Amino acid sequence: MTEDRLGVDTLSAAGLAGCDPEVLQRHFQGPPALHRYPGSMATRAQDLARLLLERYDGRAEALWSDVPDATTLLRRLGELPGFGAQKSKIFLALLGKQCGVTPPGWRAAAGDYGQEGARRSVADITGPASLAEVRATKQQLKQAAKDAKAQQG
Repeated sequence: MTEDRLGVDTLSAAGLAGCDPEVLQRHFQGPPALHRYPGSMATRAQDLARLLLERYDGRAEALWSDVPDATTLLRRLGELPGFGAQKSKIFLALLGKQCGVTPPGWRAAAGDYGQEGARRSVADITGPASLAEVRATKQQLKQAAKDAKAQQG
């Protein structure tokens, strides 16, 4: 979809990094919009593309292809624009569970998201049934947090 909007056959870090920011923002705005916050996401995507060019020769897989362990990969993920601790752990779990990227210690470094059989995040979604399970888990966690807060207050 984005390829069509940008008029390219294949997306590349170099292409996104070099795109005029205003043009890229219009592409993210759509219609349809590519994200609920298209302006900030266009900026973040471009920042990510620039970082990939600067550090990893424009190749996302270079983030994990040479890591000695999960701690290194988690650190690298945390350096990406918009990636805090939680998103980094979720992405590490996604790489391990669905892409076969399993450096030593990846499950432990991913925390609860790395648990086998967990239904906590996008890392666990493989179809409609698992999507429903992840949504149910998130609702349960929200309710538990709400209940805990009510007991404290």
